[in-house]
Amino acid sequence: MANKLNIPVKIKRIVVELLRVSIGLLFLFSGFVKAVDLWGSAYKFQDYFTAFGLDFFDFLSLPASFFLSAFEFSLGLCLLAGVYRKVTSFIIVLFMGFMTCLTFYLAIANPVSDCGCFGDAFVISNWATFAKNIIILPASILMFAWRKEMRFLFSKKSRSLVSLYSWVFILGVSVCSFLYLPIFDFRPYKIGVNIEEQMSIPEGAEMDEFETYFIYEKNGEKQRFTIDNYPKEGSGWEFVDSETTLIKKGYEPPIYDFSVADADGFDITDNILANEDYTFLLISHKLEKASDSNIDKINEVYDYAKQNGYDFYCLTSSGYPQIEEWKESTGAEYTFCTMDDIALKTIIRSNPGLMLIKGATILNKWSDKDIPEVMFESKLEESIYGQVKESNNRNKIIFLGLILVLPLAVLSFADWNARRMDRKKNTNKL
Repeated sequence: MANKLNIPVKIKRIVVELLRVSIGLLFLFSGFVKAVDLWGSAYKFQDYFTAFGLDFFDFLSLPASFFLSAFEFSLGLCLLAGVYRKVTSFIIVLFMGFMTCLTFYLAIANPVSDCGCFGDAFVISNWATFAKNIIILPASILMFAWRKEMRFLFSKKSRSLVSLYSWVFILGVSVCSFLYLPIFDFRPYKIGVNIEEQMSIPEGAEMDEFETYFIYEKNGEKQRFTIDNYPKEGSGWEFVDSETTLIKKGYEPPIYDFSVADADGFDITDNILANEDYTFLLISHKLEKASDSNIDKINEVYDYAKQNGYDFYCLTSSGYPQIEEWKESTGAEYTFCTMDDIALKTIIRSNPGLMLIKGATILNKWSDKDIPEVMFESKLEESIYGQVKESNNRNKIIFLGLILVLPLAVLSFADWNARRMDRKKNTNKL
């Protein structure tokens, strides 16, 4: 078809380069944000398995999130580097074809709230995701058709090293995020956030709008009515039921699910957030699934808090039997409170994990593996741990960028130099 249209080669090259770079960056970004929050990606896979009635595949959620993040990142990097042009562009066409069909179904049936294609870094609706894929799919087909016009930065001898390094790099990022906390935190419970402020609704914000329907029955026939036209008494219609439907979504604050109940079921959220002193929150969405390999360190934190007059709570969604079993196996003496499972997973990507707040402000978060020993050497009022931990996102981006780019730059230079030497030898032979 391209030949019939007689499109100039120069135009083809410009178009295919624009597609190569844009689609490559998109896949690179998509794979990276999944890798830096591996547990978040695993939870999204669990949502999919539940929605499709495949809960018995839950054990695959973590391996699948490892693979998908590395797969997307590697495709993106190979595309940007121009290696394996035919295979890479063909796989992208197949992948986008599958994702377009899947997101079309998600947009119609809405079994999950969002597809999770960009993790928590960039959440878009299912219809917006489908629209995005409708654009990318034909673009990837065109890129595959004109793949021979792509530039390549590495020779055939080096392309396997490029592909291999893409997997090594992104798996390294994934393992780091898996063992500790995400390198970048895209969730509402970021360090430095004031929970109360994030829970508040601005004055004048749009509220949810609902419509209530009344179901009446007459002569065996059921019919729905609104408050404006429901049957009057004596009309022969008998009331059966009512149902309320959300017709317009209003403003939803970034944090809407931070609600803590004590052992007796009383809400103590305000008590925790109103405390102007330090409070340690041990987070375990499921105690029966929590690691106890660093329980001694957690007990040290509790002893430290008790000695210095700081509050210490364990927030979990587990029931009484699981709490008692945890107490018996770990010797825990701290207070246990209950909270929503999804909220706990959102707060921290570690089971268990530790969060330090003062008032309603989040000062720091740790996985159970990286609780600092030096924190116990002085009171929090006199320590850097008693202050909001500074965010070094820019430094992290620069550091990771250098780790990714420098080896590839060295390989590219070595590759270019080898080709130059080969050309020089061939010239001397002539």
